[in-house]
Amino acid sequence: MSLFLGIDTSNYTTSVALYNSATGELVQKKKLLPVREGQLGLRQSDAVFHHTAQLHTLFTELIENINPREIAAIGASTRPRPVEGSYMPCFTVGENTAKILSAVLRVPLFVFSHQEGHIAAALYSAGRDDLFDKEFLAFHVSGGTTEAVIAKGDGYGFSVDMAAKTLDLNAGQAVDRVGLMLGLRFPCGPELERLAQKNTEPIRVRPTLKGCDCCLSGVENRCQKLLNDGKSREYVAAFCIESIRASLEAMTDAVFEKYGSMPVVYAGGVMSNKIIKNSFVEKYNAVFAEPVFSSDNAAGIAYLCYRAFENVYI
Repeated sequence: MSLFLGIDTSNYTTSVALYNSATGELVQKKKLLPVREGQLGLRQSDAVFHHTAQLHTLFTELIENINPREIAAIGASTRPRPVEGSYMPCFTVGENTAKILSAVLRVPLFVFSHQEGHIAAALYSAGRDDLFDKEFLAFHVSGGTTEAVIAKGDGYGFSVDMAAKTLDLNAGQAVDRVGLMLGLRFPCGPELERLAQKNTEPIRVRPTLKGCDCCLSGVENRCQKLLNDGKSREYVAAFCIESIRASLEAMTDAVFEKYGSMPVVYAGGVMSNKIIKNSFVEKYNAVFAEPVFSSDNAAGIAYLCYRAFENVYI
């Protein structure tokens, strides 16, 4: 048996994936949770309902051409972060489904956190398995999280210690709020990036840091003022992205100054932004996931499941 199933039911995406250890291929199916036009997100009760409604269709697509008997183990994300007390109801949908499948197929179940899945997807995508048993700086930047942790791999999972975080708004929230301000569709990241790439005016921003932590709540207000003052939609989009990029850069520099230089990994949906990625790859030789592995996904969970099953160490 060479297939490893991953399940992730995050706050905005239902996702399933299969890792084939014989070929090294990762296949995933995902679907965004439906959010009404003009709204910024979902209540947890609605997220649970939509995950329950969507999960079976994704499974049908994923296993259409495979024999379920080839599934050796199942992995699921059961909480947002690998720390005590981390909890979000939407993850119970994937966890309970994984428990049922594990019992029916009589294969082992391995559980991880959503954050570990993001980090693992980035390492797999970038071909950096060497970091699975090393210490490195990992940024998780999304609509629900903006933080940097000192991650220590144990071969098939990660322990984390907080190094830096946002003190108010998450980066993904800023992207979506400014995007809706500009008439874009939620989630707004890809459209905001395309709009920003059309800007030709120079932009200067001054990030707000307290120690290693950032403050992003002012980005929305500044973008609204720019729009009211007659700045183009392209400029405002670029200003938003540059504000986030500059804040993450300042956080990275501050963490390095405090803890010393180390490999750095950027994961999460916001880090699929090519403007930010190109800047950080050049400056830090940073590790990024390919865009398909950047946003919420079960791919990292499937890969962690394989590593846990095989007890893989580099």
